[in-house]
Amino acid sequence: MKRVFIDGSAGTTGLRIHERLASRSDISLMLLPEEKRKDEKARRDAINSADVVFLCLPDDAAREAVGFCDNPNTVIIDTSTAHRTNPNWVYGFPELGGFRDKIRQSKRIANPGCHASGFLSLATPLVEMGLLRKDVRLSCFSLTGFSGGGKKMIAEYDGQTSQNPYCSGRLYGLGQTHKHLPEMSKIAGLANEPVFMPVVVPSYSGMEVMIPLSAGDVKCSKSDIAGAYDEYYNRKLGNCGIVRYAENLSEFVSDKEGFLPSVALSGRDDMLVGVVGNEDRFVLISLFDNLGKGASGAAIQNMNIAIGAAETEGLIIG
Repeated sequence: MKRVFIDGSAGTTGLRIHERLASRSDISLMLLPEEKRKDEKARRDAINSADVVFLCLPDDAAREAVGFCDNPNTVIIDTSTAHRTNPNWVYGFPELGGFRDKIRQSKRIANPGCHASGFLSLATPLVEMGLLRKDVRLSCFSLTGFSGGGKKMIAEYDGQTSQNPYCSGRLYGLGQTHKHLPEMSKIAGLANEPVFMPVVVPSYSGMEVMIPLSAGDVKCSKSDIAGAYDEYYNRKLGNCGIVRYAENLSEFVSDKEGFLPSVALSGRDDMLVGVVGNEDRFVLISLFDNLGKGASGAAIQNMNIAIGAAETEGLIIG
């Protein structure tokens, strides 16, 4: 049985990880009493006696917590932004080129950002397969549930989703400095960061990430992309079905009026990717839960790989 400690278990991501792990017979959750939750010695002892540690902390606190660890056998999975572009850490998106084997062998795993997960699921395979130039300039739209903003944003929206301004989508990151941008370009192997437009919508969870393309601007057609995603996600040896290409995305999640809701995969830990449009103008789409494959679900998937468990163990897959 593996001993697991969640440092920052009171936050949104930590709570979801705890919820997913609580009933597992192969996991022993290490819990600190409330009065010890911020005690350095108690945290240090817990980190060094755990087989796996999830850091669900702000960036600076996560860096500090890593410094507490002297046990060379402890696997640390950091859900903050702190280590995602650090070359000494493995990026925790197993479905993308080569990361699964690296995660299996690593003691330091950086969990991806939620917006970044959607962008990378769409862009990275096409760059790897030569269908997108590395110097291409992309745009990316992303709709996210307000739980992605943590407890503070959840409190702001609580009971207010029918009132202005909370009843509408709210664009943010207006200065093109969103914290996920560095990992989006680096992990995808792109020379340029995308023009990024994240929008918080008045739903608790769910995420829909979109990259619009014109055939004249890229090396591929809509059909080429569909075939590439099918090969990369559905046919690649070793993929476990957490990320899947949907040939007709609307059959899975669209309502009768043709709308594709960002809440389609709320409460789940998997992800659907697809492409819609026509052969001249098309949109790449990734659908998932910002708390699932965008955060806690991805962290548990990474833990499963690191400890040799079934990759989907403890996850909710549609």
